[in-house]
Amino acid sequence: MPALSTGSGSDTGLYELLTALPAQLQPHVDSQEDLTFLWDMFGEKSLHSLVKIHEKLHYYEKQNPVPILHGAAVLADDLAEELQNKPLNSETRELLKLLSKPNVKALLSVHDTVAQKNYDPVLPPMPDDIDDEEDSVKIIRLVKNREPLGATIKKDEQTGAIIVARIMRGGAADRSGLIHVGDELREVNGIPVEDKRPEEIIQILAQSQGAITFKIIPSIKEETPSKEGKMFIKALFDYDPNEDKAIPCKEAGLSFKKGDILQIMSQDDATWWQAKHAGDANPRAGLIPSKHFQERRLALRRPEILVQPLKVSNRKSSGFRRSFRLSRKDKKTNKSMYECKKSDQYDTADVPTYEEVTPYRRQTNEKYRLVVLVGPVGVGLNELKRKLLISDTQHYGVTVPHTTRARRSQESDGVEYIFISKHLFETDVQNNKFIEYGEYKNNYYGTSIDSVRSVLAKNKVCLLDVQPHTVKHLRTLEFKPYVIFIKPPSIERLRETRKNAKIISSRDDQGAAKPFTEEDFQEMIKSAQIMENQYGHLFDKIIVNDDLTVAFNELKTTFDKLETEAHWVPVSWLHS
Repeated sequence: MPALSTGSGSDTGLYELLTALPAQLQPHVDSQEDLTFLWDMFGEKSLHSLVKIHEKLHYYEKQNPVPILHGAAVLADDLAEELQNKPLNSETRELLKLLSKPNVKALLSVHDTVAQKNYDPVLPPMPDDIDDEEDSVKIIRLVKNREPLGATIKKDEQTGAIIVARIMRGGAADRSGLIHVGDELREVNGIPVEDKRPEEIIQILAQSQGAITFKIIPSIKEETPSKEGKMFIKALFDYDPNEDKAIPCKEAGLSFKKGDILQIMSQDDATWWQAKHAGDANPRAGLIPSKHFQERRLALRRPEILVQPLKVSNRKSSGFRRSFRLSRKDKKTNKSMYECKKSDQYDTADVPTYEEVTPYRRQTNEKYRLVVLVGPVGVGLNELKRKLLISDTQHYGVTVPHTTRARRSQESDGVEYIFISKHLFETDVQNNKFIEYGEYKNNYYGTSIDSVRSVLAKNKVCLLDVQPHTVKHLRTLEFKPYVIFIKPPSIERLRETRKNAKIISSRDDQGAAKPFTEEDFQEMIKSAQIMENQYGHLFDKIIVNDDLTVAFNELKTTFDKLETEAHWVPVSWLHS
């Protein structure tokens, strides 16, 4: 670009140059849109104000202004004494009266105090006792407010030196750019730290406010600058650094809850990552256990695998699936009910810690995400599903299960069930074509993967309720499932709200639905706790079914948001 002419000499102010700039740039701008942008940008009032302030400060800095006098109060007293000895006219009396006023005397006294003070920054003096072998020493002064300094220290086991172990991203130390990993700490506020434990030094820092002076021997090793983390993870467990005995500094820890989205700022340390909550305006990062470290800890204290109550499905002529519990008699005679296509052992082998995620919004031309409903028997899951289906039969759909039992006269193949032979069913089981299956009275029942695909292919939202241990195997790029856990309220509310209700999954000898019993309530609560404890990390949403209408409205709102808003999903779903 050609050199710009200031038009009025080399000493033209920055403000005048800024004002003239758009006109001088006009011949070099191609479009009217760009020219309008330049005029708007350089004509911004706030920018002009900043430039004016800059010029004023620059002018006074060059002038190096100094007070005209340092003793205005003494001069005023001398003047008053001299005036007293002279003939008094009205002006003299008024001046003496002004000089004798307390507020004027106070003003002059403040003037003298300010005039005599030096406001130039003063660096702390260099210590006289610098060791001869020290090649370089940095004296650093940081201002500490209520926030932590954002650095952790450790003692070198070989030399005994106190070393800066890590710098927390976005913290005071990081923002200063003066302290680096590997620096050796010699003094804090003039207190030698060679013989102190890291805990004692941390205590000194915690009690310090305002400016803190460090004497540091810089690390020889050069740090490689790292960019701000672009990796996001979903926490699959609750974490409180104050309860973690292994964390190097509890104050530097970041607490989070299961389901929180965290932004990873640094993975330099294999044991302790630096992270912050996604969307948090505070730039300061905190320590969290790394994935590998947390997996190792949780694997060592993993509880025994708890067996869940299992359910089998049936279908009424209305076309709605209903789940019902096996009676005690049936439980004794049927070995396996609703096995997953893979074993429970496989499910619990992975220890839930973190899952890398990314924002995802369904596009108009994409299939709907599979919606998986999970909940204990009797919680009202089927009633909620039925209300959804009735609310919009064109938008929602359910799968048609397979069975090997004989078709009854009032049933149609592909409506109530898909009827297949036992041999074909067992072949499909071997080929992993079933999401879950089971045996009841010597007949197989199962939900196939193809039945889910069939619903989604019709451009419908597929509503699928399965055992929670099955959910993991549905979490694929193809289905992108959104898992909703229907949770029972407290047992007191169950007794109050369901005292006159019938449990359709439990029938008497005549086949009629039986009323809820206290045992049913106890089992529902226990089953829900087991589900949440073992598989809660797979749930995207928890809805408490205290009141059916309220729960349905919450469910409907969740569906609307799922189809229109962005949600965090595993990275593997979008980059497979």
